[in-house]
Amino acid sequence: MADIVMTDDGISFDGASLERGPLVGAETAFISMAVALARRGHNVTVKNKCPSAMEKDGVLWSPLDGGIPERCDLYIANRSDKLLFCVREAKQTIFWLHNPAQYLLKFRYLWKLWRRRPIIIFSGNYHANSYPKWCPDGGRKIIPYGISEEFRSVAPQKYAPPPRAIFTSNPQRGLSWLLDVWHCQIHSKMPEAELHIYSGAATYGTHGARRAAQMQPILDKAASLRGSNIFLHDPVPKQDLVQVLSQSRVLVYRGDPGETFCLAVGEAQAAGIPAVVKDIGCVAERIVQGYTGFVENTDAEFAKATLNLLKDDALWQRQNGAALETQRQWGWDDAALSFEKLIP
Repeated sequence: MADIVMTDDGISFDGASLERGPLVGAETAFISMAVALARRGHNVTVKNKCPSAMEKDGVLWSPLDGGIPERCDLYIANRSDKLLFCVREAKQTIFWLHNPAQYLLKFRYLWKLWRRRPIIIFSGNYHANSYPKWCPDGGRKIIPYGISEEFRSVAPQKYAPPPRAIFTSNPQRGLSWLLDVWHCQIHSKMPEAELHIYSGAATYGTHGARRAAQMQPILDKAASLRGSNIFLHDPVPKQDLVQVLSQSRVLVYRGDPGETFCLAVGEAQAAGIPAVVKDIGCVAERIVQGYTGFVENTDAEFAKATLNLLKDDALWQRQNGAALETQRQWGWDDAALSFEKLIP
């Protein structure tokens, strides 16, 4: 049993946030890792911008400004350089990144990394390659996000769902592009097919509220295209998203250079839903090309692959089975074990 301290200075959230509503990927990962480490028998303390102290799923949560323990066996500083020196007497310090690391290539960040020398955690190859080899570190590890159990335990479906595609990411990550492709290249060839969008600022907490003005024109565009069988929904909590995915036939997503794992695609794949993406950012790492979905380079190829999955029941059943077989082996307990192995 180890004493583990985790810190975050981003948006306000706590151990119950996943139950209360939708939550962005980095915060989902943080909560899931804390719970998984506690479930493995460790003493886990979280210090962040939670509104008040609480104990949830074996994790002790309290506000960051209430003080941080001076020592522990494993200290996990979550994405902020300002947190690197908070627990100076930690036996091991981890710097857990969730965004491409190019932002660290400035002196004000590099000197802290050079002095502290934390083990830097990346979520995939695309992510790791964003931090040049000449940059300082105390070691580099690739530990993918885990996939929550509710997605990994979805039962196989006997029949292919109706021709319903789904989008569950940030509207600023390619939704406007997807609306154009659907309207011009998919709906015109298969007018009975539906695109359901579960997206909005609510997923992003206070950060989303600040960017709502940027998101709203894209969401308005989606709402205006109901005649193309495009349906806009509010984002839903994880427990409800499982049901939404089970009623969907394909997840469609362009990908984004600023994304390093993409839980939206990972969760859909674990639930057995084929995905069609473009080769942008990290999303190709979530797909077994031609087996659990398609990674395409052009808009026309993207539309064609989507149409094939919407129309061809046999193709869908093959990819559904392949996704269930290959894309649900790595959960949060596996990711927590990888973190645990870094404890001296």
